Amino acid sequence: MTPTARRDTGRRTGTGYAPCHHGEILQGVFLDGEGRRCAGLVTLPLAGPGSHAAFVLRPDTAPDALTVVPADRTKAAQAAALAVAECAERSGLPPSGGELRLTGDIPVGLGMGSSTSDVIATVRAVADAYGLPLAAETVARLAVRAELACDPLMWDGRAVLFAQREGRVLEDLGTALPPLVVVGCALGGGAPVDTLALPVREATDADVREYERLRALLRRAVATGDARLLGEVATASARRGQRLLGQPEFDALTAVARHVGAVGVQIAHSGAVAGVLLDPAAPGLRHRVRRCLRALDAHGLPATRTFTTAPTRKEIPHGPAHRGGHRPTGPDTPRRPARLPAL
Repeated sequence: MTPTARRDTGRRTGTGYAPCHHGEILQGVFLDGEGRRCAGLVTLPLAGPGSHAAFVLRPDTAPDALTVVPADRTKAAQAAALAVAECAERSGLPPSGGELRLTGDIPVGLGMGSSTSDVIATVRAVADAYGLPLAAETVARLAVRAELACDPLMWDGRAVLFAQREGRVLEDLGTALPPLVVVGCALGGGAPVDTLALPVREATDADVREYERLRALLRRAVATGDARLLGEVATASARRGQRLLGQPEFDALTAVARHVGAVGVQIAHSGAVAGVLLDPAAPGLRHRVRRCLRALDAHGLPATRTFTTAPTRKEIPHGPAHRGGHRPTGPDTPRRPARLPAL
């Protein structure tokens, strides 16, 4: 037995955290460095809600002696098993069992990455229990194995074009997206989107050319800090997403954006969350936020939260604040919809 193994024979507890996101800025089919088509996305970061994981490693127990609380978090359980195997191999220790506990306050079923947040927090907690740092690329690889497709939350808000089914970065766009103020709302009454029931539409050559054009515009928006150009990309992506989602309130959402002089709109392509995007440098920001909230209400679109993507990531006082608490438990697929007042 190595000295490291002798030190690690007792129970050890590790913790991990992962944030969520507010849907996508861009999602489509892109070309990788070898010219191969890949599904990819760029998420809109949201500070605040997240998943917390605590993992108690129990050496000298069988690897399948793994318990998860809440017990329905099957993707997180799979992630824990994969992370234990990864960390055991790296440390030279035999894989063993343990107990995983998850808490969080991410609304489920709205396309905010709640399951990926659980998975990443779990992997980080297991790695912490082993005393091993894991690179974002390794966390992404394990996350894709655990849930088949994941969001790029392991990059902690960095702007990346991410191949969600392969767990790799297609392009690192920069440290962060241009600052925005986002007035969030929920389409479809906040009902979850069953992505498996959506029609399958293969991307044409014309589709890929358009996605690559939007990718180039987004690259420029990040490089120059251009909020208006970012809003143009997000709106175009959201509009293309309606070919599959067909959300009846989308036209009302874009009408609200025009009414308040927003730079655009964004949606979750796998959920009901959406946002009106405002340039924080434009004059009369607070007045426009209030007008936006009134206009959303007039169109029957429930407002959720108003936040900024600037480095401070503070809540805007005129937006409903998230009250916290534990996320309601439910089967991983489908997850239960969140109650809108809890956003």
